[in-house]
Amino acid sequence: MAHDVTISDHAVPLALRDQGGDGRPVLLLHGLGGTLEAWDALDLGPGHRTVALDLRGHGRSGDGPWEWESVLDDLEAVVKHLGLADPVVVGHSLGGMLAVLWARRHPECPAIVNLDGLRSAENDPANYPGMDPAAREEALAQLRAVFDAQAASMGQPLPDELRPMFPARALVERDGAVYARPGADLLEAVRHTPEFRDTIPLLREVTCPALVVIPTQDPPGMMGGELMAAFRRGVRRDLAGLPGNIQVTELAAGHTMVTERPEAVAALITDWLRS
Repeated sequence: MAHDVTISDHAVPLALRDQGGDGRPVLLLHGLGGTLEAWDALDLGPGHRTVALDLRGHGRSGDGPWEWESVLDDLEAVVKHLGLADPVVVGHSLGGMLAVLWARRHPECPAIVNLDGLRSAENDPANYPGMDPAAREEALAQLRAVFDAQAASMGQPLPDELRPMFPARALVERDGAVYARPGADLLEAVRHTPEFRDTIPLLREVTCPALVVIPTQDPPGMMGGELMAAFRRGVRRDLAGLPGNIQVTELAAGHTMVTERPEAVAALITDWLRS
């Protein structure tokens, strides 16, 4: 039976949800702006003990500066607190990037799964091959403006009509107003780090078994069309020639594949772990 736990003796309080059981431990890491509830619909079946957590600055975990090594230390605290030994680490988006960094820190890791956590959609022009340069620059400018506006809005009180768009555990009240987590400072800190912009070079350094799942469809609610088609071409290009311990598969879904197709994602993970 699932139970919620808060680790309070760490540098940053960490909220987690432990599904319990005696199976293989699997640590689940959500994406930027998400919470541990992103995994509620994912059922890996018997034989797995799944543990999801709110990353620092998200959900009901505490605040702290976004430093990748410090966030990995947060994961270490969860593993130690629950006695998970050597967990499989499954991450979506930002969580997938953390899974790659975890595998670099822990070469003995039994396996990682990266669910479209390879590079930010806002990226270097060379990562959109086959697109007209003028159209590419115009689309990139529009995308940057969207992300700038999103980041700025996260620092403002949340209007009543927008609150249902966010999980309740991602909302916090300050001075009589309601804000969504993470805040603008954390979003900006993550957005401009090299790891977030491109994790593929780091993926090539991973030596444990790794499954990488990339979507074939535009992300729901975001700019798609020609820019995202070119983005996917760039990802496929740069995933070519990976070491044999890394398997790449495509899924007919968008970036939010965990909530769009949880059964398909679970089947990919469990089938691969069995193999």
